[in-house]
Amino acid sequence: MRRSGWPGAALAGVLSAAVAVGVAEAIAAFVRPEATPFVTISGAVTDRAPQGPREWAIRTFGTADKAFLLTVITVLLALFAAGLGALAARRLRYGIVGVLALGAFVAWTAVDRPSYTPADLAPVLVGTLFGMLALILSTRPDLVDRRPLARPLPGASEDDVREPAPDTSRRTVILVGAAAVAAVTGFGGRMLQHARFNAERSRASVAGNLPAPISAAAPAGPGLIEPGLTPYLTSNADFYRIDTAFTVPQLRAEDWQLRIHGLVDREIRLDYPQLRARLAIERDITLACVSNEVGGDLIGNARWLGTPLADLLREAGIRPGADQIVSRSPDGMTIGTPLREVLDGRDAMLAYAMNGEPLPIKHGFPVRMVVPGLYGYVSACKWIVDLEVTRFDAFSAYWVKLGWARQAPIKTQSRLDTPRDEGTVNAGRVPVAGVAWAQHRGIAAVEIQVDEGPWQPAELAPQTTTDTWRQYRWMWDATPGRHVLRVRATDGTGAVQTAKNADVVPDGATGYHRIGVTVR
Repeated sequence: MRRSGWPGAALAGVLSAAVAVGVAEAIAAFVRPEATPFVTISGAVTDRAPQGPREWAIRTFGTADKAFLLTVITVLLALFAAGLGALAARRLRYGIVGVLALGAFVAWTAVDRPSYTPADLAPVLVGTLFGMLALILSTRPDLVDRRPLARPLPGASEDDVREPAPDTSRRTVILVGAAAVAAVTGFGGRMLQHARFNAERSRASVAGNLPAPISAAAPAGPGLIEPGLTPYLTSNADFYRIDTAFTVPQLRAEDWQLRIHGLVDREIRLDYPQLRARLAIERDITLACVSNEVGGDLIGNARWLGTPLADLLREAGIRPGADQIVSRSPDGMTIGTPLREVLDGRDAMLAYAMNGEPLPIKHGFPVRMVVPGLYGYVSACKWIVDLEVTRFDAFSAYWVKLGWARQAPIKTQSRLDTPRDEGTVNAGRVPVAGVAWAQHRGIAAVEIQVDEGPWQPAELAPQTTTDTWRQYRWMWDATPGRHVLRVRATDGTGAVQTAKNADVVPDGATGYHRIGVTVR
């Protein structure tokens, strides 16, 4: 029997995989977006990736790390599918086995997710079935070719009879049909998911009536104004986002509920109106990711509105021996927060507004947790739906299982925003400016050093709270040549930022930020 050439068979394999993915997307619209193959595979890769590659991706791509991983997975899937197509054209049963093996792998990634439900298997099972059917039809159209065998010529043996050559027009029709099915189910499934699970309408419905806080944030003041200097407040659009959610959880405010349980005297359940009916506080708080390298931008400062968390925990009645709060989101994320830091008087809250508007969906709408002074991976659970009071020796949260520290107070750090690293400036008076932070301790001083010279004190912006970063500025009499600038900060306790360079693992980077500048 004639076989299709390698390019055609490879294309058939790729289109068959596209059909499988498209059908799975359509079925997921009736289950949940987290059940799609790309989300489950990406989650499995993220959960099992070694620290080195994980941190490399964050350093290299920043908040685009998820897009990078999805691109890699797409390319690898396409290559694998192309190989299956070529294999199926030669030995169909081997191609079918390959499809089933790939489907089993994707099913395993779905079952492996912390938030797994049996319904999550439906998209991959149906998608695998349709992908296998598409592979059979597109690589072996002769199997459905019902033209009769040619009669042997007089004197010829039965062995001389050959099946008719596959109808190339039939194969073309099948390939075009597979492409159409993949496109319709894939894009249609995405649109249906968006229509069924998008929380934007719910967010818009609560935007106009945010509660008035009983304790408002202190006025920020004008701050320092310099071209290139980070503003005091970070806009919602510019605020960094680092999490493991490849599909942003879509929770409607009208469906949201929080359960507080565990080592408490009484379990508490709250819905969204009940939470917002409680006394609200408004605070400026800087959040930082533990993966933020020295001089990095995985940090932002926002004005948060929400309910004090300590009040809720005390109402529940904390039992003796408890030392950890485990917060959970619908995507299965678990974050362990030291109980002591939540109860020590700092403004830990369940926040539902950010910079004067309901939380953006990607930043945790309807409700997230914010605890000043702790890195986000132990304090800032987004899309929070569950709070369990427990012990560190009884449960290890997601990031702790991957090698990060249980206790993660934010370290004193400072960053040079302007001039830019390896930039060029004119000789004369040059503003050197940036931000420094030591959340819940505050910044008392910032100093600049040029070419190993003496440390020079910088001007500081007014400080209204110790829970935010602080802008600084120093006027440099720059002389021609290439120079190296460094910055260091002193926190509110009098402790000077350490010069020792340390990686982000396991509890945050340390060292002085330094830049090279050419003066002309």
